[in-house]
Amino acid sequence: MKKRLSVLFLCGWYPSKISPTNGDFIQRHAETVFLEHNVTVVHIISDKQATKNIIITENTINGVETFIAYTKFSKNPLKKAILFFNAFRLLLNKIKPFDVVHLNEIFPFGIFSLYLKWFKKTPYIISEHWTGYLRKAEISIIFLEKLISKIITKNAVAICAVSNYLAKNLQDLDLKGNYKVVANVVNSTLFIPQKKEGSILRIIHISSLKNEHKNIKGMLRVAARLSDKIDYFEWDFIGNNGLEYQEFLQSLNIKNAEISFAAHKNHHEIVNDLQQATVCVSFSNYETFGIVIPEAISCGTPVIATNTGIATSFKNENFCKIINIKDEDALLSSILNHKTIFADLDINEMHNFIKLKFSKDVIAKQFSELYFKSLNS
Repeated sequence: MKKRLSVLFLCGWYPSKISPTNGDFIQRHAETVFLEHNVTVVHIISDKQATKNIIITENTINGVETFIAYTKFSKNPLKKAILFFNAFRLLLNKIKPFDVVHLNEIFPFGIFSLYLKWFKKTPYIISEHWTGYLRKAEISIIFLEKLISKIITKNAVAICAVSNYLAKNLQDLDLKGNYKVVANVVNSTLFIPQKKEGSILRIIHISSLKNEHKNIKGMLRVAARLSDKIDYFEWDFIGNNGLEYQEFLQSLNIKNAEISFAAHKNHHEIVNDLQQATVCVSFSNYETFGIVIPEAISCGTPVIATNTGIATSFKNENFCKIINIKDEDALLSSILNHKTIFADLDINEMHNFIKLKFSKDVIAKQFSELYFKSLNS
């Protein structure tokens, strides 16, 4: 039996009182690693309500020791950097000794990882999720940030992109290093298949519902065209109240359909929605992973997705139809022909496919191998 290591999760994103769901996928990684190792999370974030320069909170959440430093908000980037570094030093004095660093966010938190490697001789691996590294996201990365990021990735034992799609985009940016794909975690004991009730076509989309990223208006246009083709269907958009789309939706004059918007739901709340959906649609313009896709498949619900994120790894599977980005004709055709495209699916096989690739046990072992490798490098 291998030694239980002490792992420091150094996180640029993590759920906090400022943003309760921000980086929840990193939290799932931390709790997954806790299956095999001791985990301490360190996160620093600005707080506009802070009355002191630095306030540190300590909690143990699902076994994970969680330290969050809230710094006084400042528009001055130099002052903000000083506050973050001072908070980091205070946090180092509070946490227990650790064997390896698991960095989540190359820049700027990778600067702390470099410090720990160069001055404390502590190795680190990187997990990266940011959509900003995707060329299609069209986010400009300034020269200095890219230069520092190159140093950070070069010094990492491994760079764990959450999908092949993201790994390729990172390499295209000349961020060199030892790349491994370690996916996000799917709770395969929660997302389980269930026999679907009724014969109504139920379409589901779950995301932040930001149009520039998820192409919500494109899906609504397809819904309008679909309403001219079939008698009735339901399309549920889950992620926010959709108020910004109501005027656009009214202009489409969709008939014979129920188009609904619902606020963000947690994992336990969306299980039944995914189980009862006929098909899950992801029409993103760009995506590093897309956690809803494997969650839907784990529930026995097939997926229509653009050629982005984790969906690119499913292009040869009969439960995932891949279409081109912004191709509304292909999305409409795929929905209309869903019974043929997704004929004779075995929902238990779909669930087991996801379990073997994305369950907690699988992801924990992949990270564990990298931790031990880092100590021997």
